[in-house]
Amino acid sequence: NVSHELKTPIGALIALAETLEVDDDAEVMKRLAGRVLHEAERLGRIVDDLLDLSVLEVQAAPDRSAARIADVISEAVDRLAPAARTAGAELTIAEVSEGSIVCDRRQIVSALCNLLENGLKYLDDGEEAVRAVAIGASRDGTDVVFHVTDTGIGIPESDRERIFERFYRVDRARSRQTGGTGLGLAIVRHVAHVHGGSTQVRSEEGAGSTFLLVIPSGLSEGPPMQDASP
Repeated sequence: NVSHELKTPIGALIALAETLEVDDDAEVMKRLAGRVLHEAERLGRIVDDLLDLSVLEVQAAPDRSAARIADVISEAVDRLAPAARTAGAELTIAEVSEGSIVCDRRQIVSALCNLLENGLKYLDDGEEAVRAVAIGASRDGTDVVFHVTDTGIGIPESDRERIFERFYRVDRARSRQTGGTGLGLAIVRHVAHVHGGSTQVRSEEGAGSTFLLVIPSGLSEGPPMQDASP
């Protein structure tokens, strides 16, 4: 799978470069250069996601400290705000539970960013469609439940069991267009796993999806831990 996923953008780059080498039409060269940039960025994202995934798979345990739940969500939203503006989508923070969570903050933020990015990629492109993604967090006993809801195209029931597999894509054509790597949800699943948590998805075709990232808070009933958030 890795070999195939890397060969695809590399093969595209080679073909584009060969065309650029022999074509002297300025307009064509400009268009091809844009495609070269797109494929190079896609290749870079694949490498970055593979590195993140490999670290998660070999890590014995995440480096945990207490972080405010609201701060973790705000950081993820700040990172994806430019992508939301580019997509013409509304990115909002829904109700967020107060308190902290003991976690590897970098990993949790990465997982939330992947969920937000996934939601933005699969929004409905129709002219009358509402394009929105919302993120929030609630508590379920000792667990913190992060939830990301989109108004996108939804996920067919036959695909819901497989979407957290690496390189699995519901719509491969859309993934190629947006530069998706097929690794984002696999990273989310591994972040949940190393934290002793879980992932869930609720979806209806044509009516959007809600992804849940459930993470044990790691907080005892004793005095509150000192918050490590900046």
